[in-house]
Amino acid sequence: MPEPDGGFLPASLETAWGLRERPAKGPRPALGLDRIVDAAIALAARDGIDAVSMGRVAKELGASTMSLYRYVAAKDELYVLMADTGVGTPPPVPEGTTGWRALLTTWAHAQLDVFRHRTWLLRIPISGPPATPNQVAWMERGLAALDGTGLHGDERLGTLTLVGGFIRNQATLTADLADAVHRSGADPDRVLARYAHTLRRFTDPVRQPAITRLLDAGVFSGPDDDPDADFRFGLERILDGLAPLVARRTAEAGGTGHG
Repeated sequence: MPEPDGGFLPASLETAWGLRERPAKGPRPALGLDRIVDAAIALAARDGIDAVSMGRVAKELGASTMSLYRYVAAKDELYVLMADTGVGTPPPVPEGTTGWRALLTTWAHAQLDVFRHRTWLLRIPISGPPATPNQVAWMERGLAALDGTGLHGDERLGTLTLVGGFIRNQATLTADLADAVHRSGADPDRVLARYAHTLRRFTDPVRQPAITRLLDAGVFSGPDDDPDADFRFGLERILDGLAPLVARRTAEAGGTGHG
């Protein structure tokens, strides 16, 4: 598929958008692209993204490695297709959700939920801006949440980049910490207690008064009853920072700017 500059779209994008066709000649292959992608995802979910290779996926399917290349040109292309399938389409907006702030919050929590249940997505290298069908659908939903804000086009894209980066960072941090706890073989509450004990041992009120105050307040002790608390706090602060700009832009456009 030619691009405006006279080049061609990457094969991975043509495949994701259903623009690549199988040659008419030759026997009908036994495999299918969906089977290949599903097998790769199952492998990533079980053994991690580093376990995904054309050879390993072929073995999972009981096929030869070369047979996969009839559908997927390279592992990088497979990653693109896995990511698009993994993120899926955005869930329906909850009934009664209105205003840019509530809509963007719903969008953010929906993405966090995807990453939380498919942590392997976080390990796929980002190779470019959203360009596959499901990723574009998520971008469309995020941009639509900003309708009526009066934000300029570049400001809307900047907002999605800012919020999307926060989502990914929080999801990655949570996944990394969970992996570390899992490798330790200890109970999560015990790991946190050990951390508090370590801080107590190596810090003191004179050199680290701020940390001492947190320890005295019990911030690092006790179970985490609300795992989304940090995410909500950070997201709300980002939206608080965006609100004045939205109010200014809507005032310039003669609107209300209600969130």
